[in-house]
Amino acid sequence: MASTTSNPQVDSKLVRELADILNDTELTEIEVEKGELRIRVAREVTAAPAIYASQPMSAPAAAPAPAPAPAPASAPETPASSGAADAKSHPGAVTSPMVGTVYLRPSPEAEQFKKVGDSVKEGETILLVEAMKTFNPITATKSGTLTELLVDDAQPVEYGEALFIIS
Repeated sequence: MASTTSNPQVDSKLVRELADILNDTELTEIEVEKGELRIRVAREVTAAPAIYASQPMSAPAAAPAPAPAPAPASAPETPASSGAADAKSHPGAVTSPMVGTVYLRPSPEAEQFKKVGDSVKEGETILLVEAMKTFNPITATKSGTLTELLVDDAQPVEYGEALFIIS
């Protein structure tokens, strides 16, 4: 989008160069003044805000976030919500130290850190909780067997929510 304040002669080459700068960088708008001519070029960002907007929107409304995924999200949610208090009070339960999003693998292409039934050692990373673009490892508090994984990959979690159980 380009606008002028008083001069109807707009340098289309300049506008195209400004648009190219927006495409090559992460800027969302750029404004240039040249004498009495003022040009502002802006673009609507769709990819990044969708990611950032989904986290804050889904964190307060934890139930709607898993609902779009057909079977896997709705099946674990029912036992987790009905037994959330029981899981949290389990002596081997590890809870989230922060509000964030759970990731069960170090990267989308990698294997899951640990699966139910796996043997774990104290201090071993079981999952990550991402908060404010920082990935925080959540580790085993004791050695044993990972008996329950109470969260799904990319699921928002609240502070104090039970994540997994080690027996």
